[in-house]
Amino acid sequence: MSCDQASDVCGSKIAQGTQRQNVEEMSVFPKISLKPEVADFLKSVFVNKEVLAAVDHQVAECRFQKLLTCLSHPPSYTCVRASTHLAPLEEIRHKLGEELKKQMCSSSAEEVSVQILPHPRIPDVLLLPVDGPRPVEPLSSEVVVDAQCGSAVLRGAHVFAPGIVASPKFMKTGDLVSVFSDLEGKCTRAATSFQGKRVFVGNGVAQMDRFSLFCTDKPAKGIGVRMVEPLYQSPSFDGVLPSLAFLQNLPSVVVGHVLGPRPGERILDMCAAPGGKTSHIAALMGDQGEVVALDRIRNKIDRIRENAQMLHLRSITAYCFNSTQAVSSDPAHTEGPPFPPESFDRVLLDAPCSGLGQRPNMGTTWGLKEICSYQPLQRKLFHAAVRLLKKGGVLVYSTCTVTLAENEEQVAWALETFPCLTLQPQEPHIGAEGMLGAGLSPEQLRLLQRFSPELSWEQTGTTALSRRADSDTIGFFIAKFLKG
Repeated sequence: MSCDQASDVCGSKIAQGTQRQNVEEMSVFPKISLKPEVADFLKSVFVNKEVLAAVDHQVAECRFQKLLTCLSHPPSYTCVRASTHLAPLEEIRHKLGEELKKQMCSSSAEEVSVQILPHPRIPDVLLLPVDGPRPVEPLSSEVVVDAQCGSAVLRGAHVFAPGIVASPKFMKTGDLVSVFSDLEGKCTRAATSFQGKRVFVGNGVAQMDRFSLFCTDKPAKGIGVRMVEPLYQSPSFDGVLPSLAFLQNLPSVVVGHVLGPRPGERILDMCAAPGGKTSHIAALMGDQGEVVALDRIRNKIDRIRENAQMLHLRSITAYCFNSTQAVSSDPAHTEGPPFPPESFDRVLLDAPCSGLGQRPNMGTTWGLKEICSYQPLQRKLFHAAVRLLKKGGVLVYSTCTVTLAENEEQVAWALETFPCLTLQPQEPHIGAEGMLGAGLSPEQLRLLQRFSPELSWEQTGTTALSRRADSDTIGFFIAKFLKG
């Protein structure tokens, strides 16, 4: 199927339930819950002086309110990165369709069709529409899960036992239950009911009784509730084609392509865990060359190695190491970190950040101090990245947040601090341009890529999925530099 055909098919089918007609219909959840100081800070970002010089205050305020609303909802599709270094895209697409059909038929008596579309511009991406919000009614028997678990359910997961914080007093295996997400983390573990701030995410069948969840010496493991009527319906990828289909947000896949790795190069991924971007870089290189992955946390390094092994990638070398200290003063030191200056052809700095672009995210308990704590760390990492990059090399900086301080302001700072760096065009460039507020020129803003889901929040369901998928993403930011 050609890209145009895929778009046409998608445009004709997407109206079958995956669309969201307008803000009122789409807003089945409250806006993301933020501390007042954080909400005020975020508002100041989206209603800053540069923005207000370009657009009306009401327009800027409306964009901010749409952001708060869309962050609590999942994107309208699931993005899968196909391991095209192991098999052709069409073969993976076919196998994935067969596996998901088996999975869905086993839990439904109805004939199931699975729609999987290739992305028209990104050759290793498959898109699966999400059906929701669906007309599901809550039951009288209620299970409460933590916010992280609730978000996972909204993206197609079942409820795993560690995420359950409350259940009915006499719940037994096989009971039909409604699942609610605790927005503020205030539900007492092992409670029998909870009337605090929560939202309904769907109905399921209990796979464990209450005693197994809360009254044993060992923590409960495995699926606690198997979802049968989720509010948002998307496939569960648990154990589905683990070496061929890798769940990854679309902007995270775009980062690998923007970096542009080539066979035979030596590439550094500075903050690599859990390894999705690391493995993508190695795959794009045809597994020819070396990808060095660093992360500070030991068990995350183990996860990177497991991913590399599962995806049959041998070019990845992972080290437990603090990337701010990754530059060696000893030019003779070559084995493992720290590394001599100018050791790498390309560097990916997917920086630790406040994560305010993640979706669905119904609330954060962080205060302003935590939200604003990342900029100094990001700059330390930037200093190391520039020193480790060869002249003529490429540095890509990315975050999964929406603030100016961690995105456009970092770019402005980097261009001023490192005269050797120049901004470069990005390919593919499917997101919006950078946001006003950091003093960057229009030309510089056009070279940046900011994924801003709030800009498309009122698109109608007639928009083809392959086009909507480019905008209905997590909040994300990408800048590409060349070292001269």
